[in-house]
Amino acid sequence: MSDHYLVITSWPDLDAARQQARAWVQKKIAASVNILPLMDSIYIWKGEIRHGKEHKIFIKTCAARVDELRREINAAHPYAVAEILCFEIDSGDPDYLDWIKRSTQ
Repeated sequence: MSDHYLVITSWPDLDAARQQARAWVQKKIAASVNILPLMDSIYIWKGEIRHGKEHKIFIKTCAARVDELRREINAAHPYAVAEILCFEIDSGDPDYLDWIKRSTQ
């Protein structure tokens, strides 16, 4: 099991995404958050194909903070079902990985 994670989510509103990102970093449940430009999303919801605009969010955190981050995303997210994908980071620059760990303690 890795000590470092990349968590991916999406948010429909840029200002709200920035507000959440800042809160996660301030609470030290995220070391860094990247918010990508507006993108098109096509998905099935309640049996219908839907279309929307969203910002993809990449969050770097440590293993000890993943569950708390997941709870925070779910609590604040405007969707009934939030996209939350958690990927173990199994390699990377040791200094950067150490920075993630220090930033989330």
